[in-house]
Amino acid sequence: MVKLLELFITSSKPVVEILLITSVGFYMALDGVNLLGQDARKYLNNIVFYVFGPSLIGSRLADSVTYESLVKMWFMPVNVLLTFIIGSLLGWIVIVITKPPSHLRGLILGCCAAGNLGNMPLIIIPAVCKEKGGPFGDPESCQKYGMGYVALSMAMGSIYIWTYVYNLMRVLSNSPVETPPSVESNYDSYKVPLISSKEEEEDNQKAGRWEIVKRRLVSLSEKVNLKTIFAPSSIAAMIALVIGLITPLRKLIIGTEAPLRVLQDSVTLVGDGAVPAMTMIIGGNLLKGLRSSGMKMSSIIGVLVARYVLLPMSGVLIVRGAYKLDLVTSEPLYQFVLLLQYAVPPAMNLGTITQLFGTGESECSVIMLWTYSLASISLTVWPTFFMWLVA
Repeated sequence: MVKLLELFITSSKPVVEILLITSVGFYMALDGVNLLGQDARKYLNNIVFYVFGPSLIGSRLADSVTYESLVKMWFMPVNVLLTFIIGSLLGWIVIVITKPPSHLRGLILGCCAAGNLGNMPLIIIPAVCKEKGGPFGDPESCQKYGMGYVALSMAMGSIYIWTYVYNLMRVLSNSPVETPPSVESNYDSYKVPLISSKEEEEDNQKAGRWEIVKRRLVSLSEKVNLKTIFAPSSIAAMIALVIGLITPLRKLIIGTEAPLRVLQDSVTLVGDGAVPAMTMIIGGNLLKGLRSSGMKMSSIIGVLVARYVLLPMSGVLIVRGAYKLDLVTSEPLYQFVLLLQYAVPPAMNLGTITQLFGTGESECSVIMLWTYSLASISLTVWPTFFMWLVA
């Protein structure tokens, strides 16, 4: 078993990296420096959305996913989806209890639903695998299979963020506007029918119900941006899956001996800029958040309790229950990655989404500062318990 202090140091590395890069973004956004002002953050955010993010997802997913691994890890996409659904329910409870401003409801729900399934596990899993005497066996095999699990986890998380969470935050961030009744509608309400019959009343009721359903569907379609299902990150994931699952394409592009491996190397090189760019944007928005933020302390505490207490507890019940029902293999490393998905801090992509909407950027940075400052504790206590549980 890995010692508690060593695990704390291991889990602190990604957190310290993120906080250091955040401080760089914070410094660049200062009025005296002004290298990362509001316009610069907006342009950089668009580059992350259209270029860096899709490249990161595409390179990781195509390199790690094969047909055999996808069949073996079929429960992982389901497990990631469960983290989003349970997190959404917990986020809604936080909203009901703390009553934040209406334009921040989507942000709170997103912070509870979407976890950082990318650079956190990418650093924690290799570090845990290197430890001698751990429950995961040979370090080389552990790192090989562990990185495959993490890559699929990260890709599925990105797909759910840009389809489910993006639209959820978009709907909740826009306050509904009530339209005043028109003169014609008032006039119609005072009309007296010349002929009234039971059949006519039933027809009117049916027509009225249909109109209500129709209006609700139209309203929902206007609020939910269905085009984001084919957002750049989602398209990149689909292309990567095709390349990874079709053997001839995979041999042509993926691997050290592939004829077109320069394509994979180029996409990987571009994708490596995603996490630093996203983190610096959050650091720049943090300056505004420290000056003036509409986020209540009770809402921040609610997000912390949801992400670091209630969500990991529900993850233990789900993963162990799936193991008892033979839905998950007995491999300790696989179960550990499934459990770790419930204990990570909020996803960095939430900063990109709030920047795209132009609302809640500073509040998002404040939440990120609190959650990532306390992430070392969560990523020490819970992984230690998870390792004991699966050993």
